[in-house]
Amino acid sequence: MSCLQDNLKQAYLDGELASAIAALKSEDLRFDASQYLIDDVNGEATANRCCDTLIVLAHGAGANMQHEFMTAMATDLSSSAKVVRFNFPYMRANAIDGKRRPPDRAPKLIADYALQLAILRLQFKPKKVYLVGKSMGGRMSAILAESLSVDGVICLGYPFIPLSGGEPRLEPIEKCMAPMMVIQGERDKFGYKGLVETWPAMNPVQLHWLTDGDHGFKPRKSSGTTLEANLGEAVALIKAFIQ
Repeated sequence: MSCLQDNLKQAYLDGELASAIAALKSEDLRFDASQYLIDDVNGEATANRCCDTLIVLAHGAGANMQHEFMTAMATDLSSSAKVVRFNFPYMRANAIDGKRRPPDRAPKLIADYALQLAILRLQFKPKKVYLVGKSMGGRMSAILAESLSVDGVICLGYPFIPLSGGEPRLEPIEKCMAPMMVIQGERDKFGYKGLVETWPAMNPVQLHWLTDGDHGFKPRKSSGTTLEANLGEAVALIKAFIQ
């Protein structure tokens, strides 16, 4: 972890992340196009164009920015916005040596996410910014939006309940300062229909259910719907939310 990211991690732990990001200099925010995947509103992968709306698409714990779910979402959303994907630090390390690693702890992830967002804001100068995250990426987006101002947060399969058990992860949702939408599969093992909507913390959240979807939105064959249909519905919901 770089000295800069160490400083941002400590700033986050001290509750001073916003001021630390605001104090960054241009040399701290160099844009390296090789570290991102960009899907443009005009169907072009371009790193040098200002945009009206920027969607930062954050991956989940077990799959990187190139996963087919991430690619499908980015491609379909790019008709309405510039969509940029990035890898969290442990996935960047995996890309270098091929070694599989568990996700970094939240403070390190948030420090890196905050830096990526600052870099992308300087590069593309968007009028509006939305954070869209798959599973862990959605949770980190909600946490980041407690400290940094964005126009909205969309969580795709929010990991409400750890598979090992325990209390639901509602604090990021309760403390998120941006408008929030959660799109969840009806039978998501991390938080399923019939349970999630019983929590008062979800009352301010736009909560949408995808028919018979699992954590990756995939339904069973007997459901009468398809993964493609569920992904299409999720994209339509996101487009309506950002417009």
